[in-house]
Amino acid sequence: MSRTPRIGITTYGRNEEGRFTLPAAYVDAIRRAGGMPLLLPPGETRVDEWHDLVDALVLTGGPDVDPALYGGARHPKLTALDRERDALEIGLVRRAVASGKPALCVCRGMQVLDVALGGTLIEHVPDAVGTAVPHRGEIAYGPHHVRIEPGSRLAAVLGVDECAPASSHHQALRRVADGLVVVARAPDGIVEGVEMPAHPFLLGVQWHPEHTAADDPVQQRLFDALVRAARG
Repeated sequence: MSRTPRIGITTYGRNEEGRFTLPAAYVDAIRRAGGMPLLLPPGETRVDEWHDLVDALVLTGGPDVDPALYGGARHPKLTALDRERDALEIGLVRRAVASGKPALCVCRGMQVLDVALGGTLIEHVPDAVGTAVPHRGEIAYGPHHVRIEPGSRLAAVLGVDECAPASSHHQALRRVADGLVVVARAPDGIVEGVEMPAHPFLLGVQWHPEHTAADDPVQQRLFDALVRAARG
């Protein structure tokens, strides 16, 4: 590929002011990696055209996936649901799985990936494992230890088999979808990373690499690897 790889980044849904938003850290990380970021806001129904327009995808973090999509419960701690966003991201990631297009699925994005392929979610992590590990602490993002499987694609990309990345989530994978392999866990057993061995480049991480990537080369490597895969 001679041109700059085009990396589609999904945005948050419409807010109360009628705006689509996205933390700039995602855009910055893709630019540092040499990619051209293209923002993909919810509501677009021409998913095939968007899939064909970009060379790789980033499914970003954000509010919870609607539990109706995986037979889950409406937990009191659920954030505002956005079926418009769910529909777009599920459509995009299913197409990426089928086509072999590179994709990096971050936090909510990893949950979307799992649900899109038939998996289920833990509606509220403290109900399942308690609060010893600060998956979502008093501050917006906080670190906790993550162990990565040696020999996995994720370990090869990061160049480490453990890290303490920025975390902010209260949901997690419960039943891991067929085709996905768990390659990282928190000390309490919560799934922190998945990959698809049959796919050229499909990674999911439960943490937020974009939040620290500007100062942490380990986390920036996720975006660098995505753009390299898009060039291929």
